Amino acid sequence: MTCEIGDTAPDFTLPGTDGAEEFTVTLSALRPAPVVLFFYPRDNTSGCTREAKDFSALKDAFDALGVKVFGISKDSIASHRRFIEKQGLTVPLLSDAESDVAERYGVWQEKKMYGRTFFGIERSTFLIDGAGRIARAWRKVKVPGHAEAVLAAARELAREAG
Repeated sequence: MTCEIGDTAPDFTLPGTDGAEEFTVTLSALRPAPVVLFFYPRDNTSGCTREAKDFSALKDAFDALGVKVFGISKDSIASHRRFIEKQGLTVPLLSDAESDVAERYGVWQEKKMYGRTFFGIERSTFLIDGAGRIARAWRKVKVPGHAEAVLAAARELAREAG
């Protein structure tokens, strides 16, 4: 399954943490707030750390627009808590331990590395509008400049929403 622009974003309920507290997030309950979901492969790896730090650095700007930002990976809540504490992250992270949500968003992909084939999360980001529809989708994300591009799209969405 893949999610395309204009599709209703697949709803989900996942456990999460902001480092201090644990909670549960249900996507549909966040409406009418726009939401950014950035799917990343693994806590404490170089690209994922850079991406999470970039979104954390822009959290105040997203907050000012009323946009909620969440990182999602298969890592456990305990791993997320350590990642947040070690890297000083300010964005909450959600645990998709069974990869159900990643599959529904079409980001659970076959990958190849060092001659090995395996399944994992393809680095992808979705901007979901206040009505719960996918407004923008970024696939096979390259980290440098990505969080800034998502913020620019969120600003554009806020202008359109008016």
